[in-house]
Amino acid sequence: MIHTGKHLPRRAFLRQAGTVVALPFLDAMVPAFGATPAPVHRLAITYVPNGIVMENWTPSSTGLEFTPILEPLKSFRDNLILITGLASKPAFPGPGEGTGDHVRAASTFLTGAHPKKTEGPDIRAGVSMDQIAAQELSKDVQLGSLEVCLDSNELIGACEAGYSCAYANTLSWRNATTPLPMENQPRAVFERLFGDNDNTTDQARLARIREDRSILDSLSQEVTRLGRNLGQGDRSKLEQYLDSIREIERRIQKAEEQSSLELPRLERPSGGIPSTFAEHARLMFDLLVLAHQSGITRVSTFLMSREVSPRPYPEIGIPDPHHGLSHHQHDPARLAKLTRINTHHMEQYGYFLEKLRATPDGDGSLLDHMTLLYGCGISDSNDHLHTNLPILVAGGGAGRLKGGRHVRVPEQTPLANLHLALLEKLGVPIDSLGDSTAPLGI
Repeated sequence: MIHTGKHLPRRAFLRQAGTVVALPFLDAMVPAFGATPAPVHRLAITYVPNGIVMENWTPSSTGLEFTPILEPLKSFRDNLILITGLASKPAFPGPGEGTGDHVRAASTFLTGAHPKKTEGPDIRAGVSMDQIAAQELSKDVQLGSLEVCLDSNELIGACEAGYSCAYANTLSWRNATTPLPMENQPRAVFERLFGDNDNTTDQARLARIREDRSILDSLSQEVTRLGRNLGQGDRSKLEQYLDSIREIERRIQKAEEQSSLELPRLERPSGGIPSTFAEHARLMFDLLVLAHQSGITRVSTFLMSREVSPRPYPEIGIPDPHHGLSHHQHDPARLAKLTRINTHHMEQYGYFLEKLRATPDGDGSLLDHMTLLYGCGISDSNDHLHTNLPILVAGGGAGRLKGGRHVRVPEQTPLANLHLALLEKLGVPIDSLGDSTAPLGI
């Protein structure tokens, strides 16, 4: 890190024509001859649904082996902690509750609290660990937390076995009775991050596309002025950051152009959604990178697909509904297809980790300074098991996480124990969460 003698505030913005863009961390934000500021802690959680083919996930030894599903993350060995043996006991049915394992898997994943079985408005679960982190980490940022997904967020009523769809539609709970909505429209996420003064009518959206001008064009003079006061390294960081914003907006506009084509009424997309799962996932991951890079938020949660999702994956040769395949009855052909879906999800996650690793942040990268959690609330989907869950921790945790490990914990160890440990490493220690017993030693 080079100190130039000039100093920008840590929370610096570009402002022009009603647009506000937060800046990433620059060397010029460190006072000349001052001590390097402590790394900023950030948390990003990613959830995948419908269980995992565990024999193709879990290493056969105590070491960190890259099994077929984990293979896409092989280059991140030093940034990974694979944890086996964790369980989510609150996801199992209570007396007389019967089925509903999918919605319980999602609602308990970050809360550790058994949800109330109801189809009505009297839902109840528990506060989620991401929101506990957000209360502390995001005190001085624009957004307390950012919740995104890929599936449509329009499901209401009952989603499974008498449970409200509210339990399946999100992972994040502000408190026991307040689930947080997750956004699947890239344009809506982009505008939440960078602002917009237009209305939301189709006419306004199409006018934006025809205008075909980046929101950053109106900031060009201020960017030029700021650049004159920065060192070469900071100028490069700023240009990389602004180029990323422009590229994401271009891709969003392209998706919106495609969605405006004349299509059969029942198949018409509800918004500007990319045509494939991978394109949509990577666009959302790019938005999450920008959100963390700029410091607009320090906590994000990504529901890559909803539990009980029937999504097919024809782009990878799997037209079968995901949920149907997850009830594989140990059929080799179904297990092979399900493994391919699990691996496809992991490939997109690998894209996210690579973007974080390639993004400078202080004396390292965003990956170095983030705590990331990836997993599912179901292991064997055929039997709806909530034991031996597929859980992966990634990132450097701003110096508090040591990767390259496979941590085996005693069977039935509460998943919430991991959440206590992660919160502690984020500088947000709490005494208990859901069914936790003690912080996990990682």
